[in-house]
Amino acid sequence: MTDQSESCKYLHMSNYYTLEIQKFADMFKALSNPNRLGIFLRLISCCPPGTRCCSEADARRYVGELGENMEITLSTVSHHIKELRQAGLVRVERHGKNIECWVDDQVVTSLADLLTGRSHLAGVEAEPKPAESRGDETGGPRA
Repeated sequence: MTDQSESCKYLHMSNYYTLEIQKFADMFKALSNPNRLGIFLRLISCCPPGTRCCSEADARRYVGELGENMEITLSTVSHHIKELRQAGLVRVERHGKNIECWVDDQVVTSLADLLTGRSHLAGVEAEPKPAESRGDETGGPRA
């Protein structure tokens, strides 16, 4: 392999790493809202950690069910579901006026692997940000 192709290989790996880190950051950002975290926990509560639900139907909930006893409006629950979906945490399917939600067990496994150090990202150091995004050209704080 030439030095140039070796360089491209590492650049590609770096981009992949950055995209993976961003994906997890988006997930954690979505879960940082207490209502969204509560909704997510309700969706995964049908199955003990490390196991699969008896059936996919057991893991699915309608938006109205998810909002019960949360003291938030149905439209707010829908907004939170949208945020969780955009972060890749929740999948949705419309059935007429009803929206059914569930968590892809692969997402839960990926999060568990990340948090327990079993992820392929564990132990890989993040690349430093370019100097211009940290402050002045020297990388120090702006005056």
